[in-house]
Amino acid sequence: MSTATTPTAAEAELAVQARQAPVRSQGYWAGVFKRLRRDPVTIACAAILLLMLLAIVFAPLLAPHDPYQGSMIRRLRAIGTPNYLLGTDELGRDILTRLLYGGRLSWFMGIVPVAFAFVIGTTLGVTAGFMGGRVNMAIMRVTDVFYAFPSVLLAVAISGALGAGIFNAILSLTLVFVPQIIRVAESVTQGVRSLDFVDAARASGASGFTIVRVHVLGNVLGPIFVYATGLISVCMILSSGLSFLGLGTKPPEPEWGLMLNTLRTAIYVQPWVAVLPGACIFVTSICFNLLSDGLRQAMDVKG
Repeated sequence: MSTATTPTAAEAELAVQARQAPVRSQGYWAGVFKRLRRDPVTIACAAILLLMLLAIVFAPLLAPHDPYQGSMIRRLRAIGTPNYLLGTDELGRDILTRLLYGGRLSWFMGIVPVAFAFVIGTTLGVTAGFMGGRVNMAIMRVTDVFYAFPSVLLAVAISGALGAGIFNAILSLTLVFVPQIIRVAESVTQGVRSLDFVDAARASGASGFTIVRVHVLGNVLGPIFVYATGLISVCMILSSGLSFLGLGTKPPEPEWGLMLNTLRTAIYVQPWVAVLPGACIFVTSICFNLLSDGLRQAMDVKG
């Protein structure tokens, strides 16, 4: 005669865990990409930006004319003119060609300063947030000095002092965006520094550099990167503004802001031709802004 044995609580828990073992939890980045795929606005903006990037990269293959060659005979042709799909500018140069080549400089001027500011600002912000004390006070008080000036006026002032040119414009825009990224990096680092796993790493004898490299950076780079993505549109508008004021790209280089400056005198003659560079700046800025918002929502970045 056999007797049935009743399983203990521990055995029952092990059986439940065994049944649930094949079910794997979804990774963080897999969840992020899944939420992005469900956001049609973000996908559409990313597709538009990708198409624009491919167009400016392959500008030599797509451009129908030389961006520097003009003719006073065919100046200010209307949109749809044979051989000049988007018309010509005040010097008879093909607008479509100059928009394609001008996108190279506009994107370069919009992304490179933010990339430099991201590296410098993240380094200083994480250092200030993790070290605290006098190091934090020194870095953040210098940052507050830059915050006393509006971004536009600061960029114009620095570019005016350094002189016109691409390098000087990049330097001035980098100095404008570094304090903003420092502020964000310091804030998120302060929040991560007080978490339990950082205290555990510190108690285990890990050095400060190891803690920052292994535990802190992985948790703060995401929010900082999303914030920096939103700055690209602002940087592109500021760089175009500097070129419009004669403090950025110099003629005859094709650049959207500079094209706006040279075409403003033709707005009463060919208004649609004159607004094309502005439309490119507007569409690119909106797409970068919406892409940044989509990334922020997908990554659950608060603040």
